[in-house]
Amino acid sequence: MTSFGTLLDPIADKAAIGTAMIGLSIQGKLWWWVTIVILFREIAVTVLRFAVIRGGVIPASKGGKLKTMCQGFGIGFYILPLPTWAHLPRDIFMAFTIGITLTTGFDYFKKALTK
Repeated sequence: MTSFGTLLDPIADKAAIGTAMIGLSIQGKLWWWVTIVILFREIAVTVLRFAVIRGGVIPASKGGKLKTMCQGFGIGFYILPLPTWAHLPRDIFMAFTIGITLTTGFDYFKKALTK
């Protein structure tokens, strides 16, 4: 593990997640507001990481890793040709994913501001 890798790995994850979400929104499979909320959080946390880099790289937290996993699964549920009855559980999972995305984003800002 290097500082460069610690910084670059989350950015690569965000690029992959963001690209998939934008593609799903363009296709009309995922609401644009979901994509915008998640991308806003990802960009804000990335800017925060660069803003405080002199004090040391902020590594991904366990919550951040869970967030990335949930986003990946959530995207998968929108890509899969699910039967209509599975749309509600898929949407509930995405709501959970949005919640954890925002919660971990606030946590990163709280940690950065208390350093």
